[in-house]
Amino acid sequence: MQRYFVEKLEDGRFILEGDDRFHIVKVMRMGIGDHIICVNPGARSAVCEIAEITGETVAADVVKWNDGTTELPIQVAIASGLPKGDKLEWIIQKGTEMGAHKFIPFAAARSVVKLDEKKSGKKAERWQKIAKEAAEQSHRNVLPEVMAPIDFRALLLESNNYDAKLVAYEEESRAGETSAFSGTLANIKPGDSLLIVFGPEGGLSEGEVDQLKGHGFQLCGLGPRILRTETAPLYALAAISYHLELMR
Repeated sequence: MQRYFVEKLEDGRFILEGDDRFHIVKVMRMGIGDHIICVNPGARSAVCEIAEITGETVAADVVKWNDGTTELPIQVAIASGLPKGDKLEWIIQKGTEMGAHKFIPFAAARSVVKLDEKKSGKKAERWQKIAKEAAEQSHRNVLPEVMAPIDFRALLLESNNYDAKLVAYEEESRAGETSAFSGTLANIKPGDSLLIVFGPEGGLSEGEVDQLKGHGFQLCGLGPRILRTETAPLYALAAISYHLELMR
């Protein structure tokens, strides 16, 4: 059943507009009486029946509110040093499917990509749309936030909002470090927030790593193999899901 994140709920009736209306009417070719799933801003989903279609909106009545959630027990934010090409789109799409709560692109010292304010805004709109489509496809209850790219100083300030903070650092992997990541997952509590920082293709500079450590981050390895910038976040999310969902 197709899922949509909907902000308008009036008297038990969801009101879908814009791209969602177009998708229902033109892509899915649904009509009166068809069923969809709507998710409200409070992260509750409901089976709904399409009751009315106009030139501007689709109205769907709530048939049954769903219990339970499909969300990770902790809120995981992925901070990615701006990579080349469409790698960040891949991270956002797959990371959303795997349960990430927030994506924070940042300009790292070794980032090749440089975005001005105008380009950053357009990119952020596209990234948010990718996250929305992935969240609907994977039946998420929460639509992840994708921030517009920020600088490294802003990333340090953003990190003050998290309960636990890790940096995936390839030098730690080379040295055989294995305890920081698993130890964090062993001690984190349901409802806590976790920020994990990943460098761009060239990795994080020593200066950046030192500043992150000074702001309370732990350096962690992700196994003996060196992972690409677009692979490492997905590895981390898979490990988090296994440890906090499948093992429990």
